[in-house]
Amino acid sequence: MSEQTSADPGATQSTRLPGSEFPIQDYAALGDGRSVVLVASDGAVAWWCVPEMDSPPLFDSLLDPRAGGFFQVDAEGGRVVERRYRRDSNVLDTVLASDTGRGRLTESLNSSTAGRLPWCELARRVEVLSGTMTFRIRAVFGTRGDTASPWLQPNPNGCVFHVGPVLGMFRCSHNVRVTEEEDRTIAATVTLSEGERATVALLAGEDEPLGVSTMEEVDTRIDVSDEAWRRWAEGLRYDGPHRDAVRRSALALKLLLYSPSGAIAAAATTSLPEGIGGEKNYDYRDAWIRDAGYSVAAFLRVGAMPEAKAAFSWLMKRLDQHGPRVLYTLCGDVGPDERALELLGYRGSQPVLVGNAAALQHQHGIYGDIFETASLFVADGNVLDQRSAATLSALADQAADRWRQKDAGIWELREPQHYTMSKISAWQGLARAVELAEAGHLPSTCVPRWQRERDRIAAWIEEHC
Repeated sequence: MSEQTSADPGATQSTRLPGSEFPIQDYAALGDGRSVVLVASDGAVAWWCVPEMDSPPLFDSLLDPRAGGFFQVDAEGGRVVERRYRRDSNVLDTVLASDTGRGRLTESLNSSTAGRLPWCELARRVEVLSGTMTFRIRAVFGTRGDTASPWLQPNPNGCVFHVGPVLGMFRCSHNVRVTEEEDRTIAATVTLSEGERATVALLAGEDEPLGVSTMEEVDTRIDVSDEAWRRWAEGLRYDGPHRDAVRRSALALKLLLYSPSGAIAAAATTSLPEGIGGEKNYDYRDAWIRDAGYSVAAFLRVGAMPEAKAAFSWLMKRLDQHGPRVLYTLCGDVGPDERALELLGYRGSQPVLVGNAAALQHQHGIYGDIFETASLFVADGNVLDQRSAATLSALADQAADRWRQKDAGIWELREPQHYTMSKISAWQGLARAVELAEAGHLPSTCVPRWQRERDRIAAWIEEHC
């Protein structure tokens, strides 16, 4: 995200609820390797699942403008002049202007010098660059998809909030004046002159004691997080065409790496429609074999070896534990079937879903994705362990048997058919298995069989596809 995008013709600033109904490109993403925040261009956090990417949302005005909740920071009489990530960082800067001054909002889902924090910490710093400005802060806590009723508990160190199993605290600098703490709402204001600044933050966790840092520590971690992002980006070895765009894409992909397990989330959201008002509104907060394969390839391409290794190791362990599935949860379980929530949906698009029906499907595409990923991994100079090699060999045997069957296809269609791309992927999987075995990475006892079935698939494609 760079310059402020144009206003949504479908809703005006005066009628739109905070954080809701903006075009998707008007939401910026913040992340800490565990959860992802979406911030609308009006300064409202419209989506934040706490503490994990696939947890129920703490703020959800993206899908439920009436009861979903938001956390907004804006300037009185202000307008957005520029909105962009800091260079090589996932820390976001927004420049605001009013008739009385010019200021900046800096936002970060914080980490520490030792990596991810053991709690979620969303920090938002405001500062005045010239003149004088008044900033307004408002947090209205959501209902976790209509499953919980929020309540507040005043505390000498801040305001404690409870939303189902989520425990958190609103914290602010000493110069911020809290004007409301009741029901499900916290409101505050701060007036600053040139050179002055203030920080507000939400700290949260689920079913565990909450560590509460000083505001000085929270504010410092914004810059620590920015430095950590830049150090990571500096370690990327890509120096080809469109270097800045590639690094920005790598930073975006890094947000979807679920660091506790190494899984790659397909997306940090659910139920954003393929078309406004349509029914294809799926939950993508799971890890698809296909996406894991593409992500490992991308990380290898830019020299992000730790991320590539983490994602590939996660994939190998899931295959060994559960067998080949289209997708798994971020913690590595078999994905749940989908169910609908009674929410309005993004710009009225229903159904709003959690879970994904593809969890119960079979797709031949997984064979090509898995073996292509393994080939890229070893081609980069890395080594397969014996257990992973045995898992891959068993998978090749399965591909040799199953390729003749109908499947759901790459687009996860509900009616099994003989899809061209599925047969090609099964061929690709066996072709790569043969290459890996001939290079000494897999046991070679079954190579003649894999070669025979590979060639049979090729002949079937020539005849039928």
